[in-house]
Amino acid sequence: MARAGLTAERLTKVAADLADEIGFQNVTVSALARGFDVKPAALYSHVKDVQEIRVRVASLALGELADRAADALAGRAGKDALVAFANAYRGYAKQHPGRYAAMQIELDADTVDVSAAVRHSDMTRAILRGYELAEPDQTDAIRMLHGTFHGFVSLEMAGGFSRTPRDVDASWTRTLDALDSVLRNWPPA
Repeated sequence: MARAGLTAERLTKVAADLADEIGFQNVTVSALARGFDVKPAALYSHVKDVQEIRVRVASLALGELADRAADALAGRAGKDALVAFANAYRGYAKQHPGRYAAMQIELDADTVDVSAAVRHSDMTRAILRGYELAEPDQTDAIRMLHGTFHGFVSLEMAGGFSRTPRDVDASWTRTLDALDSVLRNWPPA
C-alpha cells in the first residue's frame, strides 16, 4: 500500500531540493527515504530506482530553467537576448546547484524528446537567428555557447575564480561581450 502523500512528482521535487542541499551525486533512495521518514522500500512503488529519480530531477530542472529563460527572453533580440538567456542560465545554476548538476547527465533520446531540452535548443536557435546564422553554423554556435556558459559557471561555482582580484561579474560581462562579437562576426566556412 502506498504511503499517504508519496507520489513520483513529490519524490522528484524533494529529490531536487535535496540535490541543491547535499549535491546531486549524494541523492540516493536511502537519503530520500530519510527525508520522508520511511524505509527505502516504500519509495519503490513510485520510482524504479535511483537512476529514475536522477532522470526525473534532470527533467524537472530542464523545465524550470526553460521557463526562466523564456521569461527572460520575452521581447528581446540580438545581444539583449543573448545576455538575458546567459544570465538566466547562470542565475539558475547558482541558485540550484544540485538541479544544475542534474541537467548535465546524459538522457536517452526518448527522454530528451519529451523534456524541456528541446525548448532550450529552440530558444538558443531563436537567439542565433538574430545573428543570421544558418546550419551548420547554428549547431557550432550552440555548442560554443553551451560550452562557454557551462565552463564559466562550473568554474565559478567550484571557486575557480576566487584567486584573482578581477570581479567575476565583470569577467562574465566581458565574456558575453566577446560572444556577441564572435556571433556578429562569425567566420565563413
